[in-house]
Amino acid sequence: MRIGTGYDVHRLAESRELILGGVKIPYEKGLLGHSDADVLVHAIMDALLGAAALGDIGKHFPDTDGTYKGISSLELLKRVKKLLDDKLYLIENIDATIIAQKPKLAGYIPEMIKNIASVLEISEDQVNIKATTEEGLGFTGEGLGMAAQAVCLIESMMNYQVDVTPADGSGNCGSCEGCPRR
Repeated sequence: MRIGTGYDVHRLAESRELILGGVKIPYEKGLLGHSDADVLVHAIMDALLGAAALGDIGKHFPDTDGTYKGISSLELLKRVKKLLDDKLYLIENIDATIIAQKPKLAGYIPEMIKNIASVLEISEDQVNIKATTEEGLGFTGEGLGMAAQAVCLIESMMNYQVDVTPADGSGNCGSCEGCPRR
């Protein structure tokens, strides 16, 4: 079992859409960044990459690469999922917190959970998202930006034992090339 944490912050700016968890939220400002600046998804990606000891999002998706300009963070999350799949990791759960003074986010959280779970091909009950304010303190409290933090638990598929004995009891499922049971 491996644990990862992630943290991200973006400045609020005029003439940008506010996208959190892949949900476009009506608000007078959006988050400034090279991609869509989805601070929630960025924190989740960093948590997953950290748990797998694969670096961070800056390593995989640098803001100096024009390929990622304006890209949906959910698309980047799909790529992180592929990196985990390649290393045979399963996601056990994700817990994340959005830190923002405004707007109120509670009504959008179920859709954020649905989007993230769908991209990662996990159950919605494996994703928890919360939102909090900082009571007017700091840059988030003053409405200058938003932050998010995430923690995740992943597990190597190598830690799972799978019984592939056929239902007929023959001991030969015949599906794996080179298997001595074949």
